[in-house]
Amino acid sequence: MFGLELMILLAIAVAAYMAWNIGANDVANAMGTSVGSGALTFRNAIIAAAVFEFLGAFFAGDAVTDTVRKGILNFEEADLATYSTELKFGFVAAMFAAALWLTFATRYGLPVSTTHSIIGGILGIGMWVAPQHVDWAVVSKIALSWIMSPLLGGLLAFGTFHVVRITIMEADDPVEKSRRMAPLLALPTFFVLGLALQYKALKGAIKRLDAQGVIDKADWLPSKAGITFNPFADGAWLPINSLLLALALAILASLVLYWILRDYEFEEEGYAGVERIFIWLQIITACYVAFAHGANDRSNAIGPMAAVWQISQQGVLESQAAVPTWLILLGSAGITVGVMTWGARVMVTIGRKITHITPTRGFAAEFGAATTVLIFSMPFLAVPISTTHTLVGAVVGVGLAGGTASVDFRVFGRIAASWVASLPAAAGGAILLYILFGLDETRFAVVVSVVLAAIIYLITRSIIEEPKPDILMEEGGAA
Repeated sequence: MFGLELMILLAIAVAAYMAWNIGANDVANAMGTSVGSGALTFRNAIIAAAVFEFLGAFFAGDAVTDTVRKGILNFEEADLATYSTELKFGFVAAMFAAALWLTFATRYGLPVSTTHSIIGGILGIGMWVAPQHVDWAVVSKIALSWIMSPLLGGLLAFGTFHVVRITIMEADDPVEKSRRMAPLLALPTFFVLGLALQYKALKGAIKRLDAQGVIDKADWLPSKAGITFNPFADGAWLPINSLLLALALAILASLVLYWILRDYEFEEEGYAGVERIFIWLQIITACYVAFAHGANDRSNAIGPMAAVWQISQQGVLESQAAVPTWLILLGSAGITVGVMTWGARVMVTIGRKITHITPTRGFAAEFGAATTVLIFSMPFLAVPISTTHTLVGAVVGVGLAGGTASVDFRVFGRIAASWVASLPAAAGGAILLYILFGLDETRFAVVVSVVLAAIIYLITRSIIEEPKPDILMEEGGAA
C-alpha cells in the first residue's frame, strides 16, 4: 500500500514538472511577438501570460479528459481494463519523457510542441506495450501537420501584413488612414477570436454547462458528426448561435476601437503612429492565445495523470476520466510557475531571433496563427496541429514580407529539426523509462526520484548561474 501511495505522489510530481515545462516553452506562443515588437515589456508580458494562462487552465478547461490522448491509441473498454497496470506505469513514463524533452528544448530556446511531445511519449508506450492498438492514421496526420500548419499560418500572416501595408503603410497619411482602417481590420480579427474562444478556449466550460442542463452544446460547438455548413441545421459545423455571438463581439470591438481612435491625439507621426495603434490589437490577440493555451494544453500534463489517478482509485482504466479539482489546480499553477521562471528563452527565439518584429507584423502573425488553429480544429478537418508550429510559420511569413534576407533560416532550420525530433525523442525516452520502471513500484520510485532530483538541480543552477537574456534587462515597451 505504501508503495502505491509513494508511486502516486511521485506521479503527481512528474505531472507538476510536465506542467512547468508547458508554461516555460509555450509562453512564447502568446507573448513572444508582443515582447519582440516592443508592445510589452518582458515583465508585463510574463504577468499577462501568467494571469491568462491560469484563468484559461483553471476555469475553461474540460472537467473530463481523454485518458488515451488525441486518439493515438485505439483501445476498447475491455482492452483498457486488460492493460491498466501497463498503462499506469506507461503514462507516467510518457509524461516524464515528454517533460525531459521539453526541458532540453527550452534550455536551448527551441519552441516545440508540448502536445506532440506527450503524443510522442504515449506513442512510444503504445508501440512497446500494445503495438496493435496504435492508430498510424493519426500519427501520419500529425506528421503532415508539421508542413501544413506552419505553411498555412505563414501564408495567412503574409497576406494579412500585405493588406496592412497596402491599405495603411503606403497611404499618404498613414496615421489618418489607420484611424479608418484599424476598426475595419478589427472586424475579421475579433470574429475569428470570438469563434476560437468558443470552439477552443471555452469548449470545456460549454460542455460543463451542457451537462448541467443550462445550455445545449450543439447550439454552440461544431458537431463532430456534422454533415452540413448550414448554420441553422442540426449537426452544423458552424452553429448559428456561435456565429452570431462572434459577430456581435467583432462589431462591438470595432465600434469601441473607432470611438477611441476618432479623437485620439498621437504623439508619434507616420509609421510610428500606425505601430502605436496596432500595439493594442496585438496585445489583445496575445492575451487570447494565452487564455486558449491554458484551457487546452493543461490536459497535456493532467490528462495522463488523471488516468493514473483513476487506475489507483478504481483499479481499471476507462476511456475518459474525471479530473479532480486539486489536479486542475496543480496543472494550472505548474503552467503559471513555468511561465514566470523559465519563459524567457523561447520568447527570445520567437520574438527576436527569427525575424524583426513590429506591432503590425506581430498582429499579422498572431492573427494568422489564430485563424489557422481555428480552421484545423473544425470537425471536417480535425487535424491535431501545434500552435507552436503554426505561430513560428506565421512569424516566418511576416518576415518573408520583407524579403528572404529578413528571415534567419539557420534559426528556423534548428527549430524545424526539433519539431521532427519531438515524436521520436519522447517516444524513445518513454520506452526507456518504462523498461527501467519494470512494472515495479520500488524501481519506479528510485528512477523517478533520482532523475527528478538531478533535473531540479540542473534547472536551479541554470536559473541562478547562467547570464540572463538581454530581454530581461529591458525597461522599454509600450505597455
